[in-house]
Amino acid sequence: MFMQDLMMVFMGLLFIFIGVLIGVAYLTLLERKLLGYIHFRKGPNKVGIIGILQPFCDAIKLFSKEQIYLIYSNFMIYYITPIFSFMLSLMIWVLLPYYFNLISFNVGLLFFFCCTKVKVYMIMFAGWSSNSNYALLGGLRSIAQTISYEVSLILILMSLIMLIMGFNMNLLKFYQSMIWFFLLMFPLMLMWFSSSLAETNRTPFDFAEGESELVSGFHIEYGGGGFALIFLAEYSSIMFMSMMMILLYFGGFSMIIFYLKLVFISFIFIWIRGTLPRYRYDKLMYLCWKIYLPVSLNFMIFFIGFMLLLK
Repeated sequence: MFMQDLMMVFMGLLFIFIGVLIGVAYLTLLERKLLGYIHFRKGPNKVGIIGILQPFCDAIKLFSKEQIYLIYSNFMIYYITPIFSFMLSLMIWVLLPYYFNLISFNVGLLFFFCCTKVKVYMIMFAGWSSNSNYALLGGLRSIAQTISYEVSLILILMSLIMLIMGFNMNLLKFYQSMIWFFLLMFPLMLMWFSSSLAETNRTPFDFAEGESELVSGFHIEYGGGGFALIFLAEYSSIMFMSMMMILLYFGGFSMIIFYLKLVFISFIFIWIRGTLPRYRYDKLMYLCWKIYLPVSLNFMIFFIGFMLLLK
């Protein structure tokens, strides 16, 4: 019986990982098509019907390119960092509370905190091990940005934890059966979304690769398979933060509507990239430490008082 349960868990995780990889592939295609239409041009439309096979061609091209080894790099860390980054971005998806996974974390939100913290080390190692000034500068800037917005993300989540009084992701669906949380905490939902943009290094907060002195950020020295793994990890993080937003504020997990909501939130990520100009770095830090931090703290204190009154 134990082996059957183990096999079911393994199959469930395999379905999640395959689904995430296919989802990431078509998220890149969706992004290129949408940005094309925003710019009044066609996106990829040559490979297959309306470019449907383009992501797989890109993957084959990237993974079949020759791997370049840097002479002065810290080779082992330089080589394995993209692999660990990709594994981490897949591992965090076990939090998805779908019905045939047989995994229910009682401390799922704590697991989310831990995985997002470890992601910072991947950025640091990728920038440092390349032994390039540009990669190091981009890595330092990404680390400062990611750590700053993790503080606001955790404090925003603390308000929700105070409401549901637990860390299990399944509780979110139970408590949102009557009213979605975004109606109760609309400012927190907007803060969560903009913090997600900063956490995933997306426009208008893509400073790691948006300055002339940084060239392409912490992954400037990566090419071929290493770049593809970092790219997959980044887009998997975008999908995961979209999923977290739905679980936290838009009714939790439900079989079909959940995926429509996931596509819609991912569409907003891309739409913002096509329309908003880049923010200024000092204003980004000001926004986090002087606006989001006090507001999220006040909301958390309010919800603690609210729960005490109910008792």
